[in-house]
Amino acid sequence: MGFGELLEQVGSTGRFQVLQTTLLCIPVMLMASHNLLQNFVALVPPHFCNAHTNLSQSQMGAEEALLVTVPLDQTGKPERCLRYAAPQWHLLTKNRSSSSGKEGDTNAGLDVDLQGCSDGWTYNMTHRKSTIISDWNLVCDQQSLKQMGQAVFMGGVLLGSVVFGGLSDRYGRRILLLISHLLMAVSGTCAAFSTAFPLFCLFRFGCGMALSGVVLNTFSLIVEWIPTRVRTMVGTMIGYCYTVGQLILALIAYFIRDWRWLTLAVSLPFFVFFLIAWWFHESSRWLVMSNNPEQAIKNLKSVAKCNGRKEEGEKIDMKRLQETMKKEMSCSQGTHSVLDLFRTPTIRRMTICLSAVWLSTSFAYYGIAMDLQKFGVDIYLIQVIFGAVDIPAKVVMVVSMTYIGRRISQCGTLIIAGITILINLLIPYDKQTARTCMAVLGKGCLAASFNCCYLYSGELFPTIIRQNGMGWVSMMARVGAMVAPMVFLTANYLPWLPGLIYGGAPILSGIAAIFLPETLGSPLPDTIQDVEDRGTGRSSKVSRKEAILLQDTQADLLKQTT
Repeated sequence: MGFGELLEQVGSTGRFQVLQTTLLCIPVMLMASHNLLQNFVALVPPHFCNAHTNLSQSQMGAEEALLVTVPLDQTGKPERCLRYAAPQWHLLTKNRSSSSGKEGDTNAGLDVDLQGCSDGWTYNMTHRKSTIISDWNLVCDQQSLKQMGQAVFMGGVLLGSVVFGGLSDRYGRRILLLISHLLMAVSGTCAAFSTAFPLFCLFRFGCGMALSGVVLNTFSLIVEWIPTRVRTMVGTMIGYCYTVGQLILALIAYFIRDWRWLTLAVSLPFFVFFLIAWWFHESSRWLVMSNNPEQAIKNLKSVAKCNGRKEEGEKIDMKRLQETMKKEMSCSQGTHSVLDLFRTPTIRRMTICLSAVWLSTSFAYYGIAMDLQKFGVDIYLIQVIFGAVDIPAKVVMVVSMTYIGRRISQCGTLIIAGITILINLLIPYDKQTARTCMAVLGKGCLAASFNCCYLYSGELFPTIIRQNGMGWVSMMARVGAMVAPMVFLTANYLPWLPGLIYGGAPILSGIAAIFLPETLGSPLPDTIQDVEDRGTGRSSKVSRKEAILLQDTQADLLKQTT
């Protein structure tokens, strides 16, 4: 392909690629912190109703006041959302005079009036100093607001994938990345100082939009400056940055127990990332396709100088560029939109199948990862476990994508993830260890699926509409993430229904992925015609000999890294 030749001429894996890729990957670590921040800032602490305002506790301890104020549930723990309409003094007498029997039995057979927590709640802040739940009393009748907060954040991610996907194809990857970093820094800082839950949701919505902009433009800037032979390794490295970010979040949250300071800690670094992003080079591949060849040549010469190939870079001029990318430049005339994803048969089929893959992967992933309290394990430990499982999962995915191919790898991880979630339905609820192990395995498969999604989708969509395509599939992923917590609410009617839906969706999308074309060893397509030619088996594919050479190079790189 034309641009690949120019990239090799100026250095395709030199100092510039290493430096730019490294600097672009660092913010990905804190993106994981923002994505999973809800697990800590919205942790629901144990709570019970406050004592009546006219009840004097000067002559009794907190435990005695709790005894006469709050009834016990079926497990012998204080009710979270109910209290006695009037203090039950006889329970205090029985408690002092009785030294045997279960404490929960003191209420047996009594018909007493109960009421809601009209005087507020008392929270057990053992794990966190404060959360949005304790600050704004998002419990009992208001407990659904916790899920609403996460849905609003994902709504921002959804809108951001649409807005930034289209704008970056029109105005460039670099400028939209700058805007995204600044938006994340400002919105995150404002969220940390929010004085009310609606304000918090508003600024988290901004964080969600920024997250989409960072993801989409970071990936495009990396992929469009590297050659085919290292895409698998670089794509996996990006995935590992997200994995490391999950571990960093657990560490930061362990030492910063206040939700405001935690939100601030993961937001302020984006001001630094905003400054660093000014150094990044706009994609010359995109510049050519956007009818700006002069700037493309200037960037290529700058890259050549950085890679120690200044003389080779000076040989690139307008004539050389036009000769090398004649076909691509002729096809770049006019504007493109998301509608181009559905106009031609091959891209239409790809878009539909990828939409199913992204939606189900995100749907099942957030169904597992965003409610860590349900596993009954220490919140910090389970976050570390859920993050650490990505390491072996992505190693297996690298091997699979390199030797087996993208399509089979994508299908396999989705189907296995769905099966593990369905198996969890058969495990008794009191077997928490077994249930957690199956959830960790499923989460690892879904993380590997995400890793494949980003690389595979970037290779399938042509340069001219790559951001539109990535924005569309990212939007479908956010739809899945928004729907996931709502599906969990169906457990109030049928306890097994959420698991069935969470497990069934990945299996169905894994089957849909079979209809995607294989991209192992293929160059990045630049135009819509390239994709259609590849779909019909015409000459835009690299030769079999070249494909085998690319696969051998990937295998050598894999051996060196392992």
